Amino acid sequence: MRYIIATVFLMQTFYSFCQDNQKENFPVLREEVKIMPERENVWIFLMAGQSNMAGRGFVEPSDTISSHRIISLGENNIWYYAKEPLHFYEPNLTGLDCGLSFAKELLKYIPENISIGLIPCAVGGSSIQQWNNDETYRGVTLLSNFKERLEEGKNKGIIKGVLWHQGESDANSIGIPPYAKQTTKLFAAFRQMANNEKLPILVGELGSFRQPAGVQAQCDSINQVIHQTARLDKYRFVIPTGDLGHKGDNLHFNSSAQREMGIRFAQKYNEVVLNRAKHK
Repeated sequence: MRYIIATVFLMQTFYSFCQDNQKENFPVLREEVKIMPERENVWIFLMAGQSNMAGRGFVEPSDTISSHRIISLGENNIWYYAKEPLHFYEPNLTGLDCGLSFAKELLKYIPENISIGLIPCAVGGSSIQQWNNDETYRGVTLLSNFKERLEEGKNKGIIKGVLWHQGESDANSIGIPPYAKQTTKLFAAFRQMANNEKLPILVGELGSFRQPAGVQAQCDSINQVIHQTARLDKYRFVIPTGDLGHKGDNLHFNSSAQREMGIRFAQKYNEVVLNRAKHK
């Protein structure tokens, strides 16, 4: 019993320390993109969902080293050379997300003349119904914000896909039953906005570290829906996360998990989009 109490205390202390030092390595300056690449040479990916897409991981110096082939859309529709953290909607909460690791990995599979544009749109705690209803949550009108930023992406590049991670807010007796229809409705809206009915949408599983067991069972139910709906949609693909760890709160992926998730998003995109295109 004493061992359990001590372990919980140490985890809580570590989590508190990370929260207090969350911004330690945040970049002081971001370099604005003065001359954008040619539109046809910019592949745009939108990052949407709730906190595990917005990112809550600890940013390390290596996460702030980018490439002039990776850009991100910041506040006021200003494009920057990408550095973590990419999301900015919740300044007291935001941390490392999976975007930069996704882009760095994807560079391995695409032509050298192609740049990657990342558009962060995720807001922690947002439910699927709030997205579909275009509600304003934590100061962001969810679907309108997505659409406005997607339109900016269209102006500067080619919309190539959506990275989606969401569902913790719907992992309950009320949210689970309509989740399949709600995600299908929302993803149809994403594709309509992009004017592409075949737009790839890559969906990350919820984590496997929730406590207590009953909460994890509800997350597992959301994951079942994620897989079931992907089997019915030729252009929806699932990213496994069952072996990835949390940051000490049994809710948010830690930094190594976020980097790995980004790599898996990129590898899946290469597998199901780029490789299939080569063999057509």
